[in-house]
Amino acid sequence: MALIKSISGIRGTIGGKPGEGLTPLDIVKFTSAYGSWVINHTQNPKVVIGRDARISGEMVSKLVSATLQGLGIDVIDLGLSTTPTVELAVPLEKAGGGIILTASHNPVQWNALKLLNDKGEFISDLEGKSILESAENEDFSFAEVRKLGKYTQIDDYIDRHVDHVLRLNLVDKDAIAARKFKVVIDCVNSTGGIALPKLLRALGVEDIEEMYCIPDGNFPHNPEPLPENLRDISEKLKKGKYDLGIVVDPDVDRLCFMNEDGSPFGEEYTLVAVADYVLSKTPGNTVSNLSSTRALRDVTEKRGGQYKAAAVGEVNVVNKMKETNAIIGGEGNGGVIYPESHYGRDALVGIGLFLTHLAKFGKTISRLRATYPNYHISKNKIELTPEIDVDKVLEAIKKKYSKQPINDIDGVKIEFEKEWVHLRKSNTEPIIRIYSESESQATADHLANKIMLDIREVVKGSN
Repeated sequence: MALIKSISGIRGTIGGKPGEGLTPLDIVKFTSAYGSWVINHTQNPKVVIGRDARISGEMVSKLVSATLQGLGIDVIDLGLSTTPTVELAVPLEKAGGGIILTASHNPVQWNALKLLNDKGEFISDLEGKSILESAENEDFSFAEVRKLGKYTQIDDYIDRHVDHVLRLNLVDKDAIAARKFKVVIDCVNSTGGIALPKLLRALGVEDIEEMYCIPDGNFPHNPEPLPENLRDISEKLKKGKYDLGIVVDPDVDRLCFMNEDGSPFGEEYTLVAVADYVLSKTPGNTVSNLSSTRALRDVTEKRGGQYKAAAVGEVNVVNKMKETNAIIGGEGNGGVIYPESHYGRDALVGIGLFLTHLAKFGKTISRLRATYPNYHISKNKIELTPEIDVDKVLEAIKKKYSKQPINDIDGVKIEFEKEWVHLRKSNTEPIIRIYSESESQATADHLANKIMLDIREVVKGSN
C-alpha cells in the first residue's frame, strides 16, 4: 500500500490501514482540510468536483461530496469528467475551488485528489503546505445541521468544454473538416472515451475508430501514454487505413499522437508541434519544464521568441509562463497549456490546435514530425528504498559533474555539449526519475545508464 501527501494533493493505493493507503479516513481528513482552506481563503464556499472513470472513483466522490457538505460547502458535481473540464468549470461556476478525483497516469489501484484554487488552477506550494498541516493537526470544524452544504449535479460540462475549444481563434473547424481525417483513438476506458468522440465530431472528423472508449475504469493496458503501452493502436495504424492516432491518459490532460504508420509522433513533440503552430500565428515566448525536450527552445527561437525552463510540476510551469508572458507552454509528457484558453494542461485544446496545424500543413503527420529537430529522450527511474538519502545522492552527483553547467532549481540538471541529464525525486511516486536527451537514442540511453551507475555507487558507498 502507498500514500503520498504532496503540495499538489494526496495520492495513494485504495485500501489498507489509515495513513498507509488511500482509505476513507484519509480522504475525509484531507478533504476537510482543503474545504476549510476554501472557506477561510475565498468568498465562495462552493467547490466543483469531477472524476475520471477509475473503479474507485464513485466511492471516493461520495466521500468527498459528503465531507464538503458537512463543512457547509456547496458541491457542484460534474460526475465523469476530465481534469481540464473541472479547471474550466471552477471560475464559470464562481466556485472557491475544485477537486479532481484522478490518479492521472497511475494504474487502476491508485486514486488521488488534485486541488484547485478559485481560478481553476492548481494551488500553490505555500497553500499546499498549509492544507497538509491542517490535515495532520485535524484543524477543522464542521457545520451545524441547518448550515450543511447543498449538492448539485451538472452533466453537460464536457459539451461546454468542446464548445469552448471550437471558439478558440486558432482552431479552424473548416480546415479540419476539409481534410476528411481518418482517426483512431485510444482513451484507456476512461473519460476521454466520452470527450474525444464528441470533440472530433464537432471538429468535422467523421471517420473515428474508437478503441477503449467505454468509461468503466478497466484500463486495457498501463494507462501512461508511452510507446511501450500503445501496441494495440500501433497495430491498428499499421494496416494503413488511418491518417493518425490520438491517445490520452485517464484524466485527459496528457496527449500524444501516433503517425499513420503506427510509429509514435513522440509525446515530447505534442507541445513542440502545437507551439510551432501557435507561434506561427502569434509570436511570443514559451515555457516547459527542465525534463522536456530542447526542441521547444529551438522552435521558439526560430520563430523569434524566448524560451524559459521551469521546475517540474504544472504549477511551476504556469508561474513561469505568467512571469514571462508566455503564449504557449506545458510539459514534455504531452501536456499543452494555452493561456488563451486557461492555465491548465488540456488535451482537448491540444487536439483542436494540432489538427488545425496538420490540416493546414497539408501533408502526412510523419512528414510534419520530420520538420522538427530530432532529439531522443531516455526516461528512466530508480525505485527508492527507505535507506536512500535522495538529497545526499543529488549532492554527490552535482559534485562529481561540477565542471559542467548545472541547474539545481529542481533536482539536478547537468548540461553537456549537445546532451543533458536531469535527475529528481518524483512528487507522485517513490522513485528518482532520470531523464536524458541527445541527438541519438543510443547516446541518451548511455548517458542515463552512466548516471544511474553513479547513483548506485553513491548509495552503495553510503551503506
